[in-house]
Amino acid sequence: MADRTVHPNYFDPLVLAKISTMSLRARYVVEGMLSGMHKSPYRGYSVEFAEHREYAPGDEIRRIDWKAFGKFDRYFIKEYEEETNLRATIFLDASASMTYGSQGLRKFDYACYLAASLAYLMLRQGDYVGLVTFGAELQRYIPPRSGMQHLQALTRQLEATEPQGETHLGHVLQEMAGKIVKRGMIVIISDLFDAPETVIKTLKFFRHRRNEVMVFHVLDHNELEFPFERLTVFEDIEDPQARVLAEPRSIRQAYLQQLRTFLDDYQQACRRESIDYNCFPTTTPLDIALTRYLARRQ
Repeated sequence: MADRTVHPNYFDPLVLAKISTMSLRARYVVEGMLSGMHKSPYRGYSVEFAEHREYAPGDEIRRIDWKAFGKFDRYFIKEYEEETNLRATIFLDASASMTYGSQGLRKFDYACYLAASLAYLMLRQGDYVGLVTFGAELQRYIPPRSGMQHLQALTRQLEATEPQGETHLGHVLQEMAGKIVKRGMIVIISDLFDAPETVIKTLKFFRHRRNEVMVFHVLDHNELEFPFERLTVFEDIEDPQARVLAEPRSIRQAYLQQLRTFLDDYQQACRRESIDYNCFPTTTPLDIALTRYLARRQ
């Protein structure tokens, strides 16, 4: 029955058939983990036993482990791990550069499919999912909620969003840092056309708050391969005044070297901060990309 709430524009049946049985498990102990699968660092009264500690004045007597007392002639308190639900916030890049698409599919469309599929997967397993769309500024923030009905609000926002403006991911992350106070999962879906040092600095802030951070770097085939052959006018989508007439074969090597540096900067910085970085070319079928990714995480 839950599948009937899925909007057909954003969910290919093949994608759902392959990923709906997988669980997106957080690798780090964060607040708001999936009940029964993800563990919170806070101590509560769930059924999951964590450890013993010695009794201290003020502890509740009913938490004393009397079997341990009989064995060691000392008072010990049972502690448990609280099991709660994951709270995830998806940051979706809706800047003008995301409109680029050389294979009939814009980066933004691919990013929407990815965001919707991840939201479907997490909502299905009982998690809370929120959405942030942004360009140069924060465009829309839908706070995390649970339930498959919430998926309709998320997909409606995806449909209503049209990419525009420059990419200021670092600025938007800084703005949202004050609104996301509970630890959980931060999911970035973007072409990351912003200064790596600015973006990583803010992502480090979320990591230091013990959030899990996942980065999905969405790039077009032409951006990755630079297959141009003829004399071409290259235009900055986010700044139409920036135009360059160039002979592609004479600049291909320099371009690819800059691209490798760009990708390496993000990969290495994310690795240092224990941020899960993934490059998703738009030519890779989404069901294959997600299946491989989720299988690796499990």
